[in-house]
Amino acid sequence: MAERTPTRVVALMNQKGGVGKTTTTVNLAAALALHERRVLLIDLDPQAHATLHLGINPHELSGSIYDLLIDSSLDPAAVIREMKPGLWLLRSETDLAAIETELASAPDRFERLQRVLQRLAGRFDVVMLDCPPSLGVLTLNALAAAHEVLIPMQAQFLALHGVGKLLETVGLVTEQVNPSLRVTGLILCMYDSQTTHTQEVVNDLEQFLAGEHAKPVPWRDARVLRPPIRRNIKLAECPSFGQTIFEYAPSAQGALDYMALAASLISTWHDDAAPGPQTTGEASPVMHVEIPRQEPSRAAV
Repeated sequence: MAERTPTRVVALMNQKGGVGKTTTTVNLAAALALHERRVLLIDLDPQAHATLHLGINPHELSGSIYDLLIDSSLDPAAVIREMKPGLWLLRSETDLAAIETELASAPDRFERLQRVLQRLAGRFDVVMLDCPPSLGVLTLNALAAAHEVLIPMQAQFLALHGVGKLLETVGLVTEQVNPSLRVTGLILCMYDSQTTHTQEVVNDLEQFLAGEHAKPVPWRDARVLRPPIRRNIKLAECPSFGQTIFEYAPSAQGALDYMALAASLISTWHDDAAPGPQTTGEASPVMHVEIPRQEPSRAAV
């Protein structure tokens, strides 16, 4: 059996859609469960794609994360649904889109999710938060409650700019809301190792992160996580069947990649300190983060 450790709350976020964020959240959560972790997946995206990915119609069941964020008297345990051994879901629904307006004047609007998780303390090894692709009340709730951030992304030029913006956001959150928050790493999705462009982008990312290690920033220990998730049609197909990759195509390379990534994360967590406040020094507010681009290769891509 897996050794029990304090619950890790992990936010997966990227403000650019279509990068593999929800696919990664669902399949990484399932892989962690297969590695004997007790995992709660919370779908914070009003599009409810993680909910649909697991075969749940967001319009059919009563009780969702929306209800818990609005009504603190509800018992979270009554809303959570066990999907398979080791994996539970706290589903989304379309009403979640209205929460930006409904909580606009609430002084505790960024602390609602944290209170939900406090009531679930000790029940799970890992809580995975699938954030919406926008910076609003829901994403800020996730960042206020999380211990760490994973950034799924594609190894493409424009993604570098997006990562810089995400790091700015995390930096501001650590300054103003959650000093314990840190960026664990970047997950490369839809990865194609055969192109020169892909390798150039990965080199840029690794060079940038290496230069941040000595700085008092919440991503100073971040790295490009291995293995990357290779481009695989089976990963695109399995949501339409309401299944994870491990049910739909357990021998596909996507399943192998997510299992290996989960094992790598577990190893990192085992060697790491338990979740808790980090020492960031006297960091000034993060105003701009830019990942430098190397000169492109003249080789064919």
